[in-house]
Amino acid sequence: MCVTAVESRPAGLLGASKSPSRRPLGARVKGFVALTKPRIIELLLITTVPVMFLAQQGVPDLGLVLLTCLGGYLSAGGANALNMYIDRDIDALMDRTSQRPLVTGMVSPRECLAFGISLAVVSTLLFGLTVNWLSAWLSLGALLFYVVVYTMILKRRTAQNIVWGGIAGCMPVLIGWSAVKDSLSWAPLILFLVIFFWTPPHYWPLSMKVKDDYARVGVPMLPVVASNKVVARQIVLYSWVMVGVSLLLTPLGYTGWFYTAVALVSGGWWLWEAHALQNRAKAEVTGAKLKEMRLFHWSITYVSLLFVAIAVDPFLR
Repeated sequence: MCVTAVESRPAGLLGASKSPSRRPLGARVKGFVALTKPRIIELLLITTVPVMFLAQQGVPDLGLVLLTCLGGYLSAGGANALNMYIDRDIDALMDRTSQRPLVTGMVSPRECLAFGISLAVVSTLLFGLTVNWLSAWLSLGALLFYVVVYTMILKRRTAQNIVWGGIAGCMPVLIGWSAVKDSLSWAPLILFLVIFFWTPPHYWPLSMKVKDDYARVGVPMLPVVASNKVVARQIVLYSWVMVGVSLLLTPLGYTGWFYTAVALVSGGWWLWEAHALQNRAKAEVTGAKLKEMRLFHWSITYVSLLFVAIAVDPFLR
């Protein structure tokens, strides 16, 4: 695949004065863990486990939950490591990624590549041999989509990168359901769409905050190529669709009053924040007063509340 090259910082700025193999073992271990982006994976697991409760309509087998979480962590970790390998040139130039292990020299590119591929293979086999092969192929598909379609094709070419690249982050809901059922149905597909429409308005506020970073390396995130007014309008549009889709589970019989109440209240608050951001953008507010990170932080709370409600709802019906 063709990837746009960006001039990296001189080696001396990467903290690579001595080879990675001579670094302290503890620091090296932390470096490899950092390659998996644990904080992002926490969010992926939040959308996996509750769907298993919904599929089971109760408490799923805890051993199955553990294996699914482990497989999901290894798969997403492998995808994130390969993402860092491919993006190491621009990571060296962006403030928010300047401390990643490849940039600092804690892990070498060859080690990162081998680590990412190994996690991909191990996670696929773990899913296939201990959970089921449908979950294994869904997991592998998510990894390949994130690495190839998003990182290698979309990220540096189109402002729609996070829209379609976000499909990889939607896959955990399908994997959680298939781990229990060994099949798919409308419920996980609806939740897939919830995460699909959640991802852009979740990520665009962060992109607004660090758009100078992306502009510096030529990555056309929407806030880089469009005004705050345009970005905020898109955020509001996606937010309304997301909340509407989240309410489809109840009329189709998958959830009851508790999930519906949580979806309405949390979704209503999301829309309030989205419209508030749009109003500030229309007023041409800039800098700290734009408060774009309010919606970013709320987006994490929103998805956590929604999926906790999914897990709790079967016990209240």
